Amino acid sequence: MPTITEEVRRAPRRDAAANREALLAAASATLNEHPDAGLEAIASAAGLSRRAVYGHFAGRDELIAALIASGATRLNDIAATLDHPHTPTAIALLGARLWHAVEHVQLLAAMAVREPHVDQVAAALAPVRERVGELVARGIDEGALRGDTNPQTLARLIERAAIAVLLEASVTRIDDAEGHRLVMLSVLGTAGLGWREAGALIDAAPELAYRPAPATAGATTAAAPADAETDEESRA
Repeated sequence: MPTITEEVRRAPRRDAAANREALLAAASATLNEHPDAGLEAIASAAGLSRRAVYGHFAGRDELIAALIASGATRLNDIAATLDHPHTPTAIALLGARLWHAVEHVQLLAAMAVREPHVDQVAAALAPVRERVGELVARGIDEGALRGDTNPQTLARLIERAAIAVLLEASVTRIDDAEGHRLVMLSVLGTAGLGWREAGALIDAAPELAYRPAPATAGATTAAAPADAETDEESRA
């Protein structure tokens, strides 16, 4: 059984982990709304003091770097586990899965044009771009995708078509089901399918059907911050 001393030592570490998660969640939400938001706004959104932020991150750039790494890991995992023998379906499926990781995509898209994060975002997303390029090259070889441009250019256009829908969603508040379908229509249209053909493909493929996430009792979208004062001086 742990001694009282051991319990006291463990408590700040648990608080440190909770505070760090709260900061990352708050930073993601805040920067998606206001990409130039400072540490004061992020700390306030997390329910922590600005001083507490420095217990976990050396500054704003280090905090954003941690968010980029986390978001890129999520998106690269999506790309790595995705495949389908029918290439247009695979591309639509990638778009749909990116839609459900919309918060990560929006943040990375915003940071991709801001120094000093441009190179980090490009490197972090390299596996996703490689996978899109592989699918596009395969689809062109099969005659399933448009062949009037080179694969690298088409892959970039498909990526940007998906991101455009995701960014638009943050402005117009597209609902989940509509966004799920719209991002697939956008990437398929860019890939060379007509809108009727793309719609018919989406309707016919069970893999592309919209399935709302199940509600979880008591679930929250962000980690609740622990008492800020217990961890202001220590780094998790």
